[in-house]
Amino acid sequence: MLFRCMCAELIKLKRSFIWIVFLVLPILSTLMGCFNYLQNIDILTDGWYALWTQATLFYSNFFFPPLIALYCAYLWRLENFNHNRNALMTSPIPISVLYSAQFLAVSVVVLLTQLYVGVLYVISGLAIGMQGLPPAEIFYWLLRGSLGGLSIAALQLFLSSFIRSFAVPIAIALLAGVGGLAVVSTDYRMFYPYSLMLAGMNSNRSEDLLAGQMPVFYLSCAVFLMLFFALGIGYLKKADVRA
Repeated sequence: MLFRCMCAELIKLKRSFIWIVFLVLPILSTLMGCFNYLQNIDILTDGWYALWTQATLFYSNFFFPPLIALYCAYLWRLENFNHNRNALMTSPIPISVLYSAQFLAVSVVVLLTQLYVGVLYVISGLAIGMQGLPPAEIFYWLLRGSLGGLSIAALQLFLSSFIRSFAVPIAIALLAGVGGLAVVSTDYRMFYPYSLMLAGMNSNRSEDLLAGQMPVFYLSCAVFLMLFFALGIGYLKKADVRA
């Protein structure tokens, strides 16, 4: 049942405009990162690591959180039209299954986004003359960022479940992502989902920001996932009762 519901959620996304944004924003951030790298190539001498610092400077801080919010808001935007939300709430399928299917669908798109960003990073590096392939460590950072991104997805899906506006959750994600930039360099980065993602991506850094802190990172991601997942299901169950 869960798999069929997830497929139904993915079908909703199939012909949507989000794929245009999915394609364009990572390309834009990659081009900006490459331009910044080439403009400062005399001081950015650490090869693939230096390019990573510039590519993630724009993508992780300004593009990735709003992208995640867009995916979540779009799914709920469909439910808010033509009384679809009421049909959802009165469906014989348990709310927990429906909500889980939404989250899994968003997770698939988030992971595809990260894969796409990784491919663009490699292609752009080779295009500007990088030697060899990126260090394997960078792809590990990309995976960690994906895990942090899923924590953001859990939060944004919860916000979109009760904020009927399409734009507001996306604006929140943009501002929160900028806030994450301020928090990620402090000791509180593990307590804020948006800085958690930045730390996982090792955004704008060539040395591993999470060295020696991986157990805490994984624990924080798990806590945020479970917390916002539970809040989302709990809210919808109460909304179902009010309906």
